[in-house]
Amino acid sequence: MTSRKIATALKTLLGLPLLGVLWLLLVRIVRHFIQFPMPEFAADLIDNPFRRKIQPPNQMPTRHNIQPGSRVLEIGPGNGTYSVATAQYLGSGGHLTVLDIEPRMIERTRRAARRAQLDNLSGEVGDVHHLGFADQTFDAAYMIAVTGEIPHPKDTMRELYRVLKPGGTLACSELFVDPDYPTVQTLTRWATAAGFQVQDHLHQILSYTIVFEKVSIYLE
Repeated sequence: MTSRKIATALKTLLGLPLLGVLWLLLVRIVRHFIQFPMPEFAADLIDNPFRRKIQPPNQMPTRHNIQPGSRVLEIGPGNGTYSVATAQYLGSGGHLTVLDIEPRMIERTRRAARRAQLDNLSGEVGDVHHLGFADQTFDAAYMIAVTGEIPHPKDTMRELYRVLKPGGTLACSELFVDPDYPTVQTLTRWATAAGFQVQDHLHQILSYTIVFEKVSIYLE
């Protein structure tokens, strides 16, 4: 290989990360001004080997401090990869309810559950700002790369606080390359304003998980 070819190859390799950063910046600017749920066609793009390397589906239930046998709510299941792993972890004594505003996302998750022969996973179409569940329904709730997509996250945090049992947990896992990535400080501010307190946290280079606990009376 000639020196010119080597130089060209190096420029290409060095340019790819820069292009990635510029693309991410552009998407974040667009998402800042135009809020919309993740489209159904993007589910497979987001569920990729890179993400599963950073956020392994079979490890997320323990990162989220979820206990087997619990009744759990997932917001924004995507194509159901993490939903299936969590439902399998919960076992026959537990149950996972997944909720999304997009019906086709729920259907994707239902198909994934059928393929995995799971009978402890159900899906519902609904609005995260007005959850159609009774007070103190769930032992735990979680969101993976979802909070930044929610138009009014503080309202959602209040609703999640309401449907969790006393001592229930809310886990939020975020990925830095997500265009809607919220900072740790922002996410913590949203949750604590609803009455949650930080129970546990895991910070990695490209991702983080924070587990909040319902420990006090809801703050109006």
